[in-house]
Amino acid sequence: MGTTLTVERLSKRYAEVEALADVSLEIQAGEFFTLLGPSGCGKTTLLRCVAGFLRPDAGRILCDGERLDRLPAHKRDIGMVFQNYAIFPYLTVFENVAYGLRARRVPPADLTRRAEEALRLVQMETLADRRPDQLSGGQQQRVALARAMAIRPRLLLMDEPLSNLDAKLRVEMRTEIRRIQRELGITTIYVTHDQEEALAISERLAVMNAGRVEQVGFPWDVYQAPGSAFVAQFIGASNALSGRLVGTEGQWSRVEIGGWIVRARRAGVATGRALVVFRPEAVELLSEDVLPPGATLGEGVVINREFLGSVLRYRLRLVDGSQIHLDEHKPDAARLRKEGERVRFAVQPQDVMLFPTES
Repeated sequence: MGTTLTVERLSKRYAEVEALADVSLEIQAGEFFTLLGPSGCGKTTLLRCVAGFLRPDAGRILCDGERLDRLPAHKRDIGMVFQNYAIFPYLTVFENVAYGLRARRVPPADLTRRAEEALRLVQMETLADRRPDQLSGGQQQRVALARAMAIRPRLLLMDEPLSNLDAKLRVEMRTEIRRIQRELGITTIYVTHDQEEALAISERLAVMNAGRVEQVGFPWDVYQAPGSAFVAQFIGASNALSGRLVGTEGQWSRVEIGGWIVRARRAGVATGRALVVFRPEAVELLSEDVLPPGATLGEGVVINREFLGSVLRYRLRLVDGSQIHLDEHKPDAARLRKEGERVRFAVQPQDVMLFPTES
């Protein structure tokens, strides 16, 4: 049921660019683990080192304690699903799925059975005789997944596999990928820059930035308790304001931002400048007679608003000119605030995170 993958102090440099800088990870057997980060952060470089397509400059990669990095790519027993699917246009669906089995000289009877099993797993058995140009993007993605699964790899690597699909199909396919992975129990490393996708699909994830791992954790923990200012701002929507630490109040730190005093969770910030971060959903729009107990109150002017279906997102300009977003769930058309209107809002201190500005 899956294999344990260990990455120890992996480094990779391209001239002056440090693509990977002393990266270490432990991925458990059967785990669905995601590498998340912006373009150029090193996540695909790390995946390609595991696959054997790139040779790291330093460090080790181990599967169940055995050196994987010493093996050529074709002997690593890895299934790979690429961003562009990389299925052969001149082969049928069945022939594409069976390709890896033929290369491994699997006997004909076993080859047919395993290819058919893989097609059933991705619900493509009725389209086995079709060519790729007769398939939709989602169907081609299923073929690529079936081909990777058919060889029964000890590791499954997926590099932005849903980025070419429309939004609705991406949601459907990520659910299918997770279902199939759970059913087979294959240790899977999934690369994406899509934060929502990573939070929805992962058992654990690593947030990467500039060749380094910023934080590893469960999706809920990474969202609710980010370990750095980068993670706080990259994962989900956030408001980030620069201020000056002016003291403490009980269990809270007090930060001055252009004359507005904000209370925040205490963190490793003792004095000087600090970065205050809070989510748009943590900001409550107030009516005249409401004063939430314990909250930090603020005022701003509505710059614009965006209707996002279940959420109405306001952009507010504060007194010092800085801007924040405020999310109102289940918006009421009778209570819409107009552009240019001055409004009051509240933020609970426990929802405000504090980071040193150098983060």
